[in-house]
Amino acid sequence: MASSAIEKFTGGAPLVNKNSDERGDISTPIIEMTPTFPPLESTYGNRAKYDEHYIAMEDGPNDDSDQPQAHEDVISISSSVLTAEGLADPLGFFIICFVVLIGDMNRGVLFPVMWPLVQELGGNSVWLGYAVGAFSFGRIIASPGLGKWSIERGYTKTLLLSTSIMFIGCLFFAQVHRIGSLLFLVFSQITMGIGSATLGVTRAYVAEITATRQRTTYIAWLTAVQYGGFTVTPFFGSLFMYLLQDRKYELGLITIDKYSAPAYFMSFLCIITFVFLITGFRERCRSKPEQKKKSKTIMQRDDAANTITWFGLTTYNAALIGCMLLNVSTKGSIGAFETMGISYAQSHFGLSAATAGTIVSMNGVIGVFSLLSMGCIGRVLTDVQMIIGGITVCALGIIGFSPLHSVEDGAENAVWKYVVGILMIYGVGYPIGHTAVIGLFSKVVGRRPQGTLQGWFASAGSLARILFPIMSGYIAYYDDISTVFVVLFVNLVISNCFVAMSARTLEALSI
Repeated sequence: MASSAIEKFTGGAPLVNKNSDERGDISTPIIEMTPTFPPLESTYGNRAKYDEHYIAMEDGPNDDSDQPQAHEDVISISSSVLTAEGLADPLGFFIICFVVLIGDMNRGVLFPVMWPLVQELGGNSVWLGYAVGAFSFGRIIASPGLGKWSIERGYTKTLLLSTSIMFIGCLFFAQVHRIGSLLFLVFSQITMGIGSATLGVTRAYVAEITATRQRTTYIAWLTAVQYGGFTVTPFFGSLFMYLLQDRKYELGLITIDKYSAPAYFMSFLCIITFVFLITGFRERCRSKPEQKKKSKTIMQRDDAANTITWFGLTTYNAALIGCMLLNVSTKGSIGAFETMGISYAQSHFGLSAATAGTIVSMNGVIGVFSLLSMGCIGRVLTDVQMIIGGITVCALGIIGFSPLHSVEDGAENAVWKYVVGILMIYGVGYPIGHTAVIGLFSKVVGRRPQGTLQGWFASAGSLARILFPIMSGYIAYYDDISTVFVVLFVNLVISNCFVAMSARTLEALSI
C-alpha cells in the first residue's frame, strides 16, 4: 500500500517512508511544527460541559469515512462541520470577518495618506519602504504568539487583546503629523501591525467551522473581506484628503486634518469591534474524539505525507514550507507594489494621490468579486491551477509597467495603461492566486489545531511585506523603478515553476 500510494501521489519520486510498521500500516502524519495536542492550559477539553458560552468542536474523523459517528456527551458541532453544507457558526464568522476587515483597513485607509505624509515629514522612498514595512514587522513579531494564545486561552481573549493594541496604534498614528517625526510614524505602524496580527487566528477559526471540501470557498470569502479592507477602503483615505485638503480643526487636544482624520476613523471602528466581540462572539472548544478507522483515501494521503524527501524533511513538512514560501512570494510582490504604487502613478502618469487611490479602490472592488466567485472557479480548477493562473496574470500586469518612462523624461503615458495593469494585479491575479495558496495551506494542515501554524504562515507573509517594500525602496532610489518591476516578475515566474513541479504532491496532500 505504501509504495502504491507514493507512486500515485508523488509521481515515482524516490521517497523513503520512516513511519511504516511491519504490517505496512501508516500512522498519522508527523507534525514537527505544531504544539503538543492538547496544549497545556488550553481551551481544548471538557470545558464545554460547564460553560454555556463555549461551542465544542472535535478533531473530527475523515470526511469520507464509512464508520458511524459516535455520540459525544459534550455540545459538539463536529457533525455540522464535517458533513453539512454551510457554516457551523454564521454569527461568529461574521464577527471574524469584521475583525479581518478593520485589520487591513489600517493599511487601506492610510494608503493614499502614507506617501504625502512621508514627504511632509521630509522623508523619501526609502523612508516610505520603512513605514510600510513597519506595519508588517508588527505582524511578524505578534502573529505566532497570538496564534498560540488562541489555542491556549481562546479566541475571544486573543481578539480583544489585539483590538486594544490596534486602537492604541491608531491613536498614535493620528499624532504623527503633530509630532513631526518619521521615527514615530514607524513606531505607530509597528503598533498597528501588532494589533492586526490576527490573520492566523481568524483563518484557524474558519478552518474549524468549515468542512475541508468547502474550506477554500469560505477562506476566499474571508480573504475577500481582507482584500476589500486593503484595496477598496483607500477611497476613504482619498475622501479625507480631498475634504480636508486645506482645513484643520482643533478640538481640545485632538487635531483633525487630512493626516489624522483617517486614523481617528479607524479608532472608531476598533470600538465597534469591541462591542461585537463582547456581545455576540461565542468561544470555541475542542474535544478529543475516539480513534476511528481511517478510510483508504486518507491512509494513502498519510502514507505519502510521512515519506522523507531527498533534503531530509517529510513530504508533509516540505509542503507546509513550500506554501509559506509561496505566501512570501505573492505577498511580497503586492507589498512592493503597495509601496511604489502612489509614487509611480504620480511620476509616470501625472496622477494625484487621491486619483490613484480611487483607481486602486475600484479595481479592489473587482478583486472582491473575483474572490466571491472562487467557489464557482473551484468547481472547474484545482487550488494548484488557480495558483498558477493567478500568479501568471499578476506577473504580466507587473512587467507591463517596466517599459514606461516617467513624466519628467517627457513621456505621456495613457492612464488606461495604469488602469489595466492595476486590474490585472489587484482585480484578478493576486486575489485568486494568493487566496488559493491560503486554501491549499489550510487543507494540507488538515483537521489539526491550526492557530500556531496559521500564525507562522501569516508571519511569513508579513516578513515579505517588510523585505520587499524596503528592497523596492532602495532599488527605486539608487537605480530605477522599472528594475523593481523586473525583479518582481522574475520572482513570480520562479514561484510558478515551483508550483508546477510540485503540483501532484500538493494536490495529494490537500485531499
